[in-house]
Amino acid sequence: MKKKSKFKQTEIGEIPEDWEVKNINNICSKITSGGTPSRNKKEYWKEGKIPWLKTQELNDGRIYNSEEKITKLGLDNSSAKILPINTVLMAMYGATVGKLGILKIEATTNQAFCAMIVEQNEADYEFLFYFLLNIRNKIIGLATGAAQQNLNQDTIKNINLPCPFLEEQSAIAKILSDLDSKIELNQQMNKTLEAIGQAIFKRWFIDFEFPNKKGKPYKSSGGEMVDSELGKIPKGWIVGEFKDILKEIESGSRPKGGIDSNETEIPSIGAENINGIANHDYSKEKYISREFFDKMKQGIVKNNDVLMYKDGAKIGRISFFDYDYPHKKCAINEHVFILRSNEKLNQEYFYLWLDRPNITQSIINLNSNAAQPGINQTQVKKLPILIPNKDVLNKFQLVIKKVFHKIFENAKQNQNLSQIRDSLLPRLMSGKIRVPVEVRT
Repeated sequence: MKKKSKFKQTEIGEIPEDWEVKNINNICSKITSGGTPSRNKKEYWKEGKIPWLKTQELNDGRIYNSEEKITKLGLDNSSAKILPINTVLMAMYGATVGKLGILKIEATTNQAFCAMIVEQNEADYEFLFYFLLNIRNKIIGLATGAAQQNLNQDTIKNINLPCPFLEEQSAIAKILSDLDSKIELNQQMNKTLEAIGQAIFKRWFIDFEFPNKKGKPYKSSGGEMVDSELGKIPKGWIVGEFKDILKEIESGSRPKGGIDSNETEIPSIGAENINGIANHDYSKEKYISREFFDKMKQGIVKNNDVLMYKDGAKIGRISFFDYDYPHKKCAINEHVFILRSNEKLNQEYFYLWLDRPNITQSIINLNSNAAQPGINQTQVKKLPILIPNKDVLNKFQLVIKKVFHKIFENAKQNQNLSQIRDSLLPRLMSGKIRVPVEVRT
């Protein structure tokens, strides 16, 4: 690290005396937005190959794909425009206002984006991205509107930022980017591991090719199959209902009149964080007081718990908590079920049984006609489930626990890396920590 810097007072506060203050407009070759081709014109969307982004897809990181694609015709007949790789994106409207991303593909966007194309000789695009991430709350404070918060391009263009020499910008960005790259690598590894877990489950409990006593695939080696309401299943297995395998099913609560947002209190898990295995979003964390938590008689999360979202827009979505991740101590709110199996099943099998599109759809169908979608304990207990024999389940658990353990290990490492990044971010951006330019090489 460099010797201690001298600071000067500027319109944005104290910055190192060898830094400058510029506004975003000064460092960008272009600041623009996008557009939405008419949904009434199928030819603008059907078999489209041009990535088209919505602000809901911003992840405060790198963007490699889009949920939707448009055609060349759609591009030519709308205000959408192709943006280059390394464009910095910010959401300007509504619930996603202030969310950020960096394009790693050429793509188009809708009109709710501010797209900043950085002039390479003026600034480092990653430095701009991390600067905006660091002052996000201040930016959101600039948003206007009663019904929903909105930013506009002029507001964003005129935001001032501290600018070291370009080489130092790049050195600062590299430190933060390297941390994000490791986080991203772990996330990709976890996606692969989860796919492996699902493939093993399918091989054993859908295709019935689990190892027989001789270590050969059961079904294709002539293993005896019998009829059931779920179709042919191995002899000795049974089809039951959730009530047969559930030891506990319970929900939690949050205090009326709101929740405590103090991070020294107890995390309260709601729909915002029922999202698969080890995918906890700490930025969406909500809390309850310790006093309220201590009085809760149910809804306290333990290791090895399966959680299910029981009402609202994402009914049937599930999570699996283990190895003190995401917290050693937390609870659920009234919109979530904790599901704990008895000795007939293990929780890993239970989670993977639930983590299939057809099962999710069957849960949604339980209350598809209601104005407010939701399911109750009675309905859940009637859901069918395949109950394999204990020997196969035990062997499966030995295999799958290793996969799950690695997933949680990666997630906990990412939690630590994120904390390091978030701690460094304001200090690097303010010049309180100086970085030698050699870091970039």
